[in-house]
Amino acid sequence: MARRLRIGIDTGGTFTDVVALDEDGGGLVTTKTPSTPADPAEGFAAGVAKVLGLLGGEPGDVAALSHGTTVATNRLLEDRLDDLGFITTEGFGSILEIARQSVPDGYGNSYFWVKPPRIVPVHRVRTVGGRLDHTGAELRPFDEESAVAAARWFRDAGILAIGVCLLHSYADPSHELRMREILASEHPDAVVSLSCEVLREYREYERSVTTLVDAAVKPAMNGYLSRIAGQVTAPLLVMKSNGGVLSAEEVARQPITTVLSGPAAGALGAAFVVARSGHGSVVTLDGGGTSTDVAVVLDGEPALTTEGSIGRHPVKIPMIDIVTVGAGGGSVAWRSPAGALKVGPRSAGADPGPLCYGRGGTEVTVTDAHAVLGRIPPHLLGGEVPLDVGAAAAGVDALAGELGLRFEEAAAGVLEISAWNQANAIRQITVKRGLDVRDYPLVVFGGSGPLLACRLLDVLGMPAAVVPENPGNLSAFGLLTVDVKNDYVRTRVVRDAELDPALLAGIYADLEAEAAAALALEGFAPGAGRAARSADLRYYGQAFEVRVPAPAGEPDDAFRAEVVRRFHDAHESLYGYCHRDDPRHPVEWVNLRVSGIGPIARPRPPERPPGDGDPSRARTGGRPVFFDDWEKTPVYRREGLAPGDVIEGPAVIEEFGSTVPLHPGFTAELDPRGNLVITASGGRVRP
Repeated sequence: MARRLRIGIDTGGTFTDVVALDEDGGGLVTTKTPSTPADPAEGFAAGVAKVLGLLGGEPGDVAALSHGTTVATNRLLEDRLDDLGFITTEGFGSILEIARQSVPDGYGNSYFWVKPPRIVPVHRVRTVGGRLDHTGAELRPFDEESAVAAARWFRDAGILAIGVCLLHSYADPSHELRMREILASEHPDAVVSLSCEVLREYREYERSVTTLVDAAVKPAMNGYLSRIAGQVTAPLLVMKSNGGVLSAEEVARQPITTVLSGPAAGALGAAFVVARSGHGSVVTLDGGGTSTDVAVVLDGEPALTTEGSIGRHPVKIPMIDIVTVGAGGGSVAWRSPAGALKVGPRSAGADPGPLCYGRGGTEVTVTDAHAVLGRIPPHLLGGEVPLDVGAAAAGVDALAGELGLRFEEAAAGVLEISAWNQANAIRQITVKRGLDVRDYPLVVFGGSGPLLACRLLDVLGMPAAVVPENPGNLSAFGLLTVDVKNDYVRTRVVRDAELDPALLAGIYADLEAEAAAALALEGFAPGAGRAARSADLRYYGQAFEVRVPAPAGEPDDAFRAEVVRRFHDAHESLYGYCHRDDPRHPVEWVNLRVSGIGPIARPRPPERPPGDGDPSRARTGGRPVFFDDWEKTPVYRREGLAPGDVIEGPAVIEEFGSTVPLHPGFTAELDPRGNLVITASGGRVRP
């Protein structure tokens, strides 16, 4: 009898995480395998083979496979954007040079900051004649002669990835579509991205860069997807930055939508887990080997943004609002020229990895500091990865000598700096968004996420930390909780007092028709999906908008008034003021948006029966651990705990993919859903 398996695979910087759900009642199986940065497809294949081996399954048993990938992200972060060309409207060839007037760290930095190189140097930019106005009306016809000349120039130069962004093509894409036809005729080997398909929204600079980023990652992403698709017979879904999945075939057409693929899955997995435990709004922290990703979940939904960036490149596609900091388990500890101890953002990654991995690493990492202080076991993944604690100790001892510190002070200092790096990321995602961090529990997951949970509660004053079951694989699990989702946008800048409801109705109808057509391609029957509307509004004269959800139903005057009311409320919540009922500050509509959502059946984790309240059944022994001082500390296996069990720190709670060092003064209790809830019990954790 054939089985039905759904597999989620999240490729991280150090490990590839795998979760398999047996839809015939077999439950969940989780595992990990080392990532293969040289070719992530190898780690993907190894992960599929390993989980099928654990289940005794065959490739034909896989009904669907969802994947979170960092291929596009890494290409952008490493600035591997060579051989990229740009076509734009005549007279606008310097748009990438002009960019924006904003300066990182404020204008006090303007004397020292030097603009980084443009994503496409000026000599690889070509312009074509023709002009539209902001309504889409043609002022000058498209100049096919200059378009042919541009296509031939790129062909002769051997440039194979080309982005096309013509002025006001968000209002009428006809000029860009004709440019693609000419490129296909004159330069058929070129990979082309059009702004009208990547981001049909105004603001030429951001639209240009977003389109160029799509073109830059398209060859690598398409090659990767074709390699992994050839290894599975089941439908392959790829995680997108907007919190949805889409078939690999569709993602290949717009690979930029995957730039935050892995971190998005983690935030969604955390939202799913904590919603079932009664926590509607939380901060999520996904600690991996290379970095830590932080997001906010409000009322069960991760916050979204269209003002994101990857590295130095603004990317205006809808994405889960995530702050990333280089503070993972592999982050390298180093001595600055001034003699101070620094941690990250550089990482030892998966190869060679930390000193304790024994693969030729030469620098102390955060994982090494945990190992020498006894806070993680001398082997990881149930014994699959033995740790060379002696090598880590020798490295920490040498670093301590350079800094003039005791051995324990140096190791604890590495962890303290890493904790503050993570705390600063949490402040960015909360305080900068007008949220009080003390109002939100912290959900920690990923291989290294729970390691500093107690210290983060102490630093930030957060009420509790929630460690989900199998936290090291939560991002892979999150891939099984995600719906199919695609986003569509149109720019129409008009004051609210002058807005014709018929215009709203027409645009929303067009966007919803596009969304329905895309869902049909994904295999959803008519009526099986839903359309979620939203709109971007601002006060007249403002430079940026606030995005608010829009109700269903006929876009009439009542619809318009409700969206405006929501905008006033959101503006007041974000900035502390609004101009409700003040005619001196009229409201302006800017963008209309629709998300087409196709629902996918989610896992149903069972509720656990309570235990007898005695956690000693899960105790496996003890070892010396350094918190404030060296102390023989009890060690527990998480699998042996039952709901209602309470553990007082100091203690160490271990499981297959992660470890929780429970500091003195903290308590951990297992809830009915299998989550470990950590709270302060009156004591404080000292640095």
